[in-house]
Amino acid sequence: MDALLDLLRGTVTSPWVYLLIFGLTAVDAFFPAVPGEAAVITAGVLAASDGHPSLTLVILSAAVGALVGDHVSYAIGRGGGAGRLARLPDGSRRRASSEWARRAVDRRGGIILTTSRYVPGGRTAVTLTMGAVRYPRRAFLLYDSIGAVTWALYCGLLGYFGGLAFERDPVKGVLVGVGVSLVITFGLEGIRWLRRRAHREARRRAGSRH
Repeated sequence: MDALLDLLRGTVTSPWVYLLIFGLTAVDAFFPAVPGEAAVITAGVLAASDGHPSLTLVILSAAVGALVGDHVSYAIGRGGGAGRLARLPDGSRRRASSEWARRAVDRRGGIILTTSRYVPGGRTAVTLTMGAVRYPRRAFLLYDSIGAVTWALYCGLLGYFGGLAFERDPVKGVLVGVGVSLVITFGLEGIRWLRRRAHREARRRAGSRH
């Protein structure tokens, strides 16, 4: 555990850490397997315990990286994303996310863009869909900027306060911060799933009456 902590401290004291956070959050926007959120939370924890890296620069790097990555995903959508979404297997998680994203974009547009960042798979599905349906670029930039900044603040401050709470054990602070993030994320996903199920049941009952 001490070796891991030393490795983390050695990494975050380097000025390259901000470029690393930028890169991870950018790639995470269109390839969700990359641990962008965990990287920001970890940097926030160590900012609280050691003062390095700078929490302000961590949040700024994460926000800019997320914004750039979302625009890459949007560009992919404009460049043929509609066809890719149509070829996703029926019943797959990505197909369900893309269909949810298309309905959400039609109904609420920019509002769903700012909140989709907290839904597993939702961010990528929404940005791809917005590109595919040619959502206006200026509106996309405005709402995505709001979403990227609030998400970076959320992750950075979650890590920072976790670091303050576990000042003598930063690794525990990282684990708690990531754990809280997962609970919130999957809690939102659970609520969305329950609402979708309730809507299906309502439609089924309405159809059976006719």
